[in-house]
Amino acid sequence: MAACGRVFCRVSHSRLSAFRSGVHFTGSQSGYHSRPDRDSGGCGCLQWFGTRALSSGVETEEKANGGDGLPSSPAQPSGDALLPLNAQLEWPQPTHACGALREAQAGQRVKICGWVDAYRNFGSIVFLDIRDQSGLLQVVSEPGPVDTSTIASRLRKEYVVCVLGTVRVRKDPNPLLATGKVEVLAEAIVVLNAIQRKLPFPVSSAEETEAPREELRLRHRVLDLRRPAMASNIRLRHHLVKAIRRFLEDQADFVEVETPVLTRSTPEGARDYLVPARNKRGEWYALPQSPQLFKQMLMVAGFNRYYQIAKCFRDEDLRADRQPEFTQLDMELAFTDSEGIMNLVEDLMSTVFWQVKGTKLQKPFPRLTYSDALSRYGTDRPDTRFEMKLADVSSAVADSSFLLFSNCIAAGGVVKALRVPKGLRITNSRLKTKGDVSAEAVKCGAKGVVYIRVQEGGQINAAKNVVEGLSQEQKEELLRLCEAQPEDLLLLVATSSVQLANNVLSHLRLYLAKELGEISEDAHALVWVTDFPMFEWNEGDQRWESLHHPFTAPNPGTIAEDGDLTGAKALAYDLVYNGIEIGGGSMRIFKRALQMQVFKTIGLSEEEAVEKFGFLLDCFDLGAPPHGGIAFGVDRLAMLMAGANSIRDVIAFPKTTQAECLLTGAPAPVKFGQLDELGVRIQPKDSDSES
Repeated sequence: MAACGRVFCRVSHSRLSAFRSGVHFTGSQSGYHSRPDRDSGGCGCLQWFGTRALSSGVETEEKANGGDGLPSSPAQPSGDALLPLNAQLEWPQPTHACGALREAQAGQRVKICGWVDAYRNFGSIVFLDIRDQSGLLQVVSEPGPVDTSTIASRLRKEYVVCVLGTVRVRKDPNPLLATGKVEVLAEAIVVLNAIQRKLPFPVSSAEETEAPREELRLRHRVLDLRRPAMASNIRLRHHLVKAIRRFLEDQADFVEVETPVLTRSTPEGARDYLVPARNKRGEWYALPQSPQLFKQMLMVAGFNRYYQIAKCFRDEDLRADRQPEFTQLDMELAFTDSEGIMNLVEDLMSTVFWQVKGTKLQKPFPRLTYSDALSRYGTDRPDTRFEMKLADVSSAVADSSFLLFSNCIAAGGVVKALRVPKGLRITNSRLKTKGDVSAEAVKCGAKGVVYIRVQEGGQINAAKNVVEGLSQEQKEELLRLCEAQPEDLLLLVATSSVQLANNVLSHLRLYLAKELGEISEDAHALVWVTDFPMFEWNEGDQRWESLHHPFTAPNPGTIAEDGDLTGAKALAYDLVYNGIEIGGGSMRIFKRALQMQVFKTIGLSEEEAVEKFGFLLDCFDLGAPPHGGIAFGVDRLAMLMAGANSIRDVIAFPKTTQAECLLTGAPAPVKFGQLDELGVRIQPKDSDSES
């Protein structure tokens, strides 16, 4: 039985029009002939349009070698290569999505479109799995009044096809598929496009034993996005943003306002991406690192509740959770306080987690001050899914005869301990000099780690010089400070600074929690961190810097009597999810005098402040309301909710850690004429040091 001309063979443009419109076609054109339906001969291609089905016998001119126009392998061109250009194009509309069919549709004739995910050829019967964005559907080609097995047997994975047929209940249901109780008996298979070369990696999840190399995935991103895991990530991101918009607009009366992408460069910490202004030689736009200033000016403009899903840009060194361009949920509110904003955010997060993940969050979220977070967890981004807390035990061991501790404290250092509940699972060999735990501590800057095993009755098991170097009173005080219990393991480090001790022990805390299986992947631990310092001292530049940004308001009760702000606490708040910061915000300064005082503290002269931020200061003089806000990293939140390892796995077309797009080859050279038009000249690399 000959195959239908359009199914990898040739057919006239008029025939294609008839296929789409449902009209019987007779006559000839361009040397190709077709005739009305008949009961015998022909290819048996059933064309179904709406509720009407037409079986046709189409005579086609076979290729010279007698084939049916099918490629023998994915690396060969399809029969479309021999078609007139206007006959290669077709835009069918499916009646149903592949993943939407159920038993209720049994007996219905349907048209589905998608990619061939898998095929199983048993001779006269061929099984195809067809995939679209909604899911998988099994299609069966078997002997009968209409035989499509010739075509079905020549299909290859990732061919784009349109299948017409009848839904029927499967004899052997597949419980792993949402459509597993039904299948479609094919009556026509139309190949819309074929694969012209070998695929660089498997797309079907059934074939995937491990994810392809990321470089290969990014180079062939369109194929990577077809993979079910990646498609699921992108759709989760869509549902996340949709849930955010619905809550803010329908339940919280927010207005979405778009702010400029071309703006002026302002000092916000990271390097700006600069865009030359063609009409003003020597002047530049900057891509926004955040909409911070515009959203504050919107408060002055009277938009009391603003939000935006904003694109932001930062030219900085990249990590797994950073991109040069990223998406931010930006929010700003007037006539509220920090409590009002945090309560609103808790309602937002609870709604989003429930709608996207089906997870119910407990409110209110726990809160930690910045100093408590550092003291107990060694970081201002604590993962609270598990126990293991830090304690400063310097006071307990300062006068001990164990010289490692006493000498360190006498020199201005600190001794801190990490309590590992039920630490018997960690052997001594792992804790000694050549063990992995000790190596992790050294990697973070410590000289080593001292370990103590807690026993009944306030006794300890440790190295002889540790046991003998601590009095019973010192041992009891040490255990009290650590809140230690029998069978606990204490890991102690003696370092020159609290910051170094925190870095070492916070790293060991996460390392051991993963090693011991203490972290539940199903847990959702959200915690607020508050009461940040307004400023931190930059030792290298010998100046004060804003810990968050210079528009954060100080807590009035922490400002010194003489007006000095360097010791003040900020009205700032960060939201941490499973040990990763997902959002940060603050109450804002809304008075010119206080803003100028902050600028002065970070080293900006009055002239510099007016030059860089005069437009904002002028707005403060026009009746700026009290306001505050918060911003969330959409990429990072989507990554965590999807369980992905990198934000690149939840961004459709991300950049590499070198800020390159491997798919398009960006960044790329441009013509010198374009640079001349902009008044830009490229300086050779070897002269960079002279510039």
